[in-house]
Amino acid sequence: MEERLQKLIAAAGIASRRHAEELITSGLVTVNGLVVTELGSRADAKRDHIKVRGKLINPVLAKREKVYVLLNKPKGYLTSVSDPEGRPLVTELLPPTLGRLHPVGRLDFNTEGLLLLTNDGDFTNFITAARNRVEKVYEAKVKGLPPEGAIERIRRGVLLDDGTKTAPAKITKTDQTGSNAWFEVVLHQGRNQQIRRMFDVIGHSVVKLRRARIGSIRDDDLKPGYWRLLRPVEVSRLMKVEGKSKPARGSRERPAGHGSARR
Repeated sequence: MEERLQKLIAAAGIASRRHAEELITSGLVTVNGLVVTELGSRADAKRDHIKVRGKLINPVLAKREKVYVLLNKPKGYLTSVSDPEGRPLVTELLPPTLGRLHPVGRLDFNTEGLLLLTNDGDFTNFITAARNRVEKVYEAKVKGLPPEGAIERIRRGVLLDDGTKTAPAKITKTDQTGSNAWFEVVLHQGRNQQIRRMFDVIGHSVVKLRRARIGSIRDDDLKPGYWRLLRPVEVSRLMKVEGKSKPARGSRERPAGHGSARR
């Protein structure tokens, strides 16, 4: 059966579908020896020889099992599969036996908390697509005690330093410790360092930031640097939008908290 090339590349765990499109347009993909640069191109993994950067991906597609990992990312790790500067990567916290996985979305280098990783490009696109409105819940420790009026400003949306305006956000004060305050922030789609930049606008910088929930997924028992596989029911719940389910197949179930990072 013929499928879009970017979908096949994502299914092989080489890249997310968006990155796969960049590989195609850059001339790094061949089908039966011919360079393919059109995004609408299709191929049959059982019949056609598909190579990415000169490497045949058909054997990987033939035996690839979909893997979905929940990692509690520590501070000081880059949400990427490579870095020319040699900084620590979130993928280094996972054992090689899981195969090649890519992060679903991102967390800033100095932000902690829950991060999904997978080899399923369709799952990645679904979770990160703005139209699907998958909630992300963050816990932010803010310098000083912002007045309610200032918090209301960023609830409605504020202009960032690049001239873009943030979408309305749900922000709730949860605690106060001395001269600092804690807030729960709920976003559906986030720009780069959005929460930090929002609070900078009102003059109260974020001193600690942690993602506590992704959609229906929360795990307060998962320690920083540790990971676990998502249960099939968790994958299915994440893939639901307005009551319609698009379940991902092939996920494996293992006890929570069984994995540890290489620290």
